[in-house]
Amino acid sequence: MEARIAVLPGDGIGPEVMAEAVKVLERVAEVYGHTFVFQEGLIGGVAIERTGRPLPDEVLATCKASDAVLLAAVGDPKYDDPTLKVRPEQGLLALRKGLGVFANLRPVKLYQELLHASTLKPEVIAGVDLVVVRELTGGIYFGQRGRKRVNGTEAAYDTMLYTVPEVERVVRLAFELARQRRKKVTSVDKANVLESSRLWRETAERVASEYPDVEFESMYVDIAAMRLVRYPSVFDVVVTGNMFGDILTDEAAMIAGSIGMLPSAALGEGKPGLYEPIHGSAPKYAGLDVANPIATILSAAMLLRYSLGLEEEATAVETAVGTVLKQGYRTRDIAEEGTQVVGTREMGDLIADRI
Repeated sequence: MEARIAVLPGDGIGPEVMAEAVKVLERVAEVYGHTFVFQEGLIGGVAIERTGRPLPDEVLATCKASDAVLLAAVGDPKYDDPTLKVRPEQGLLALRKGLGVFANLRPVKLYQELLHASTLKPEVIAGVDLVVVRELTGGIYFGQRGRKRVNGTEAAYDTMLYTVPEVERVVRLAFELARQRRKKVTSVDKANVLESSRLWRETAERVASEYPDVEFESMYVDIAAMRLVRYPSVFDVVVTGNMFGDILTDEAAMIAGSIGMLPSAALGEGKPGLYEPIHGSAPKYAGLDVANPIATILSAAMLLRYSLGLEEEATAVETAVGTVLKQGYRTRDIAEEGTQVVGTREMGDLIADRI
């Protein structure tokens, strides 16, 4: 097949890890007889420096015209001031909005070889294989906000708003995903306190009735947070709102031992999917050839699976990652005694060679 892939290296270690993911995709194309056309664009701090905008219009147009979008990372310390009018993260938000992606998929699968890289006990995390589906375009991050005077003092407010269709589409996506996995969905909310969560739970339960073959449960977010670190293997597909998902996915990331191991996908309805590692730009490590490219490489595997429909090729990439880990190769963030530490480029080479 022939596919157009928009490539957005971004800031910090982004260009380094992106180079390895592209290397792996080129190897997949070679082995399986595909043609992947890569078109690179600017986003984040580097885009601001060169164009004054965190996501130039022409880059968004390129992404919309592609079959999939692969992003590495955005962020630069010079833009850490949250009061700045133009910041790198605005590019990511604009990209998500422009592509119409509404569901963020974050798989957490622990490789046997990395059991001891996690701070949790091996017996607790053995066999963990879950996906968090986070609603991406609604909720408190996009509700009305502001400041006003209350009882003579300054106050601030943020509004958590969800519509039934917004909840329906992300919950339905979670059920469809669960049908391809272990057929269990956990919907996470705070329905004992929040009216928006009560709407979420009512809607999720109604959608669940359409999937009698899938086990379903609703769970309060505080209980879910505790169970993620005590009984993580009981989860299959977890679906939740934007803010809860933001927090729970970072918690779940620590199960794998390193944030450098975890990919993500942002999907919409028939639009190009957006694929990116969940880690940041880590500018202090840029140019040192020490960053772990595996999360970006596994994001490329998700791209193959969800946007291009290439399941065999996606599995080949994931298997290659597992093989390299079994053979004892590690970047320094996941290194332990008895393993061989390699750099960013060599890790990419090793994985590509095993496809």
